[in-house]
Amino acid sequence: MSIHIVALGNEGDSFHQDNRPSGLIRTYLGRSPLVSGDESSLLLNATSTVARPVFTEYQASAFGNVKLVVHDCPVWDIFDSDWYTSRNLIGGADIIVIKYNVNDKFSFHEVRDNYIPVIKRALNSVPVIIAAVGTRQNEELPCTCPLCTSDRGSCVSTTEGIQLAKELGATYLELHSLDDFYIGKYFGGVLEYFMIQALNQKTSEKMKKRKMSSSFHGIRPPQLEQPEKMPVLKAEASHYNSDLNNLLFCCQCVDVVFYNPDLKEVVEAHKIVLCAVSHVFMLLFNVKSPADIQDSSIIRTTQDLFAINRDPAFSGASQDSPGNPPLRVIVKDVLFCSCLSDILRFIYSGAFQWEELEEDIRKKLKDSGDVSSVIEKVKCILKTPGKINCLRNCKTYQARKPLWFYSTSLKFFLNKPMLADVVFEIQGTTVPAHRAILVARCEVMAAMFNGNYMEAKSVLIPVYGVSKETFLSFLEYLYTDSCCPAGIFQAMCLLICAEMYQVSRLQHICELFIITQLQSMPSRELAAMNLDIVDLLKKAKFHHSDCLSTWLLHFIATNYLIFSQKPEFQDLSGTRTDIDCVYNKWH
Repeated sequence: MSIHIVALGNEGDSFHQDNRPSGLIRTYLGRSPLVSGDESSLLLNATSTVARPVFTEYQASAFGNVKLVVHDCPVWDIFDSDWYTSRNLIGGADIIVIKYNVNDKFSFHEVRDNYIPVIKRALNSVPVIIAAVGTRQNEELPCTCPLCTSDRGSCVSTTEGIQLAKELGATYLELHSLDDFYIGKYFGGVLEYFMIQALNQKTSEKMKKRKMSSSFHGIRPPQLEQPEKMPVLKAEASHYNSDLNNLLFCCQCVDVVFYNPDLKEVVEAHKIVLCAVSHVFMLLFNVKSPADIQDSSIIRTTQDLFAINRDPAFSGASQDSPGNPPLRVIVKDVLFCSCLSDILRFIYSGAFQWEELEEDIRKKLKDSGDVSSVIEKVKCILKTPGKINCLRNCKTYQARKPLWFYSTSLKFFLNKPMLADVVFEIQGTTVPAHRAILVARCEVMAAMFNGNYMEAKSVLIPVYGVSKETFLSFLEYLYTDSCCPAGIFQAMCLLICAEMYQVSRLQHICELFIITQLQSMPSRELAAMNLDIVDLLKKAKFHHSDCLSTWLLHFIATNYLIFSQKPEFQDLSGTRTDIDCVYNKWH
C-alpha cells in the first residue's frame, strides 16, 4: 500500500540547516521518526525526472512498510507547460500541500489568481494543507491575529492565507521557521494525521471489494480493461512564446507605428500585445482611463515617454488594412527610442530576459548611466498599478520565467471588444477577436487574413459547423495556450474545430484529455456508454486523429468479447476489420 503526496509551491530558500539549503518537504522526510532514512540519504535518492525537470520525486517508507511517494513541484509553470502531467499529479494525490513564503506577496497573488482556480477544479475530496513559511520581515515577533493588518503592505497576511484555505477547504498552518518544533510536531503532526486517514480509507475500500467479490454468486457484469500494448503518450511541446515572438518580425496586422522625435519611423508593433503586458500602453491606447489605473507613476511614465500624432497631414507610413490605419506614436525620449527595437523584442519574448535586454542596450549605449536609465524606464512600463515595483530584483523575476503575459494575461481581452479588429458571427451571436493573435497562433487564420480571400478585407466573418461554446474554447487556447474542456463531448467538438483550423497541438491535447477521462471512469460507466466509444472511434478516424483512434482501436480490441455483442459494433464496416486484426495479433 502506498501514499502519494503532491507538494506545490516555493517556500523560499532563506532557511539553512547545517549550512545546506533545505525545503519544507525534504526537511520533514529527513527528520520525521515515522519515515525511514535520514535527510542526506533522501537527498541522494531524490530522482528528478529527466523529461519533466520541474518536479522532484522522493520515495521513502512510512509507518514501517507503507510506501511514501512525494512529488515536490516548486515551479507552478507545470500547469501551463505540461497540463497532462499536472492533472495526473493532482488526480492521483492522496494529500496535497501548497506552500509559499510569507514575504513573497507577488508570487502569492499570482498563484492565488491564476493557479488556485485550476486546482479547485481538479480536487476530488483530497485533504489539502496550506503552509505559510517564514517570519514576516516587518515583525520582530510573528503575529497570528486574524485581524492584524500591519503586514498587508509587503507580506502575505494571515487573513489572506486563511481566506485561501477556506476557498480550498484546506488546513492552514504558519511555519515561522523550519526547526524541529514547526516541522516535526506542527506540520508533521497534521500531515501524519491525514496519512493515517488515507490509509484507513484505502484499507476500508479494499475490504469492501473483497467482501463484495466473495459474496457475489451471480453473473459478473462486463469489466472493461485498459490496453496494455499502447505506446507512451507524450504531450506536444508548446510553441506559444515563439508564435508571439515571430509576430514582431513578420509585420502582419500592425496597428501601431513608433517614430522618433524627428518623425522618422522606428519600429512597428501591435496594440494587443503591448497592452497585455503594460498598463502604460493600456492608458496610451485608451483601453483604460487614468481613473481606472489611479497610479500617478504610470500616468507620469506614459506622458513622459509617448505622444500620439493624429495630424492627417503627417506623411507617415500607411498600410492597407481592413480597419483604421496604424496609430502613429512619437517616442519623446531619444535614448529610449534608440533602444526601442530591443525593448519590443524583449516584451514580445515574454518580458523576463532582463540580462539579454541589458546586454543589447549596452551595445548601443556606451554610458552605464544611460543603460541604467533605459532599464528603469522599461521597469516603469511593466509596473503593476498600486504596487511597489516588483521588478527591482530582475534576477529573481527572471528565475521564475513566467509564461507569456501571465500576470496581465491576454485572456483579459478574450471575447471583449477592446482593440478588437475582427468579429466572428456564430449561431446568431458575435464574438470579437484580434487579428494579430489569430495570425500568430493559427496558420489557417494567417492565410485567411493575408491572402486573396473575402475574410482579408472583411470585419464580420461568419463561422459554420462549430458551436459558440466550442469556438470560444478554441479562441481561449489561441490566446492563453491552455484549455480545460468540460467533458468528453466538448473535448471531441474542440478536437474537430482544431482539426478544421489545423492546430495540431490543441488537437493532441484534446486526444489526451479524452483518453485520460476514459481511463479514469469506472468499468460499469464505461460499459454503459459503449455506443459513445464506438461513435468516438468513427469521429477520430474521420478527423485524422491518429493517436485517439489508435488508442480506441486497442481499447475495443482489449474488450473484444464485450463490444462484439453490441448492435452498433456491426456497423463499423472497415474499422471492424482493423479491430479484428489487432485482436488476432494479441491472441
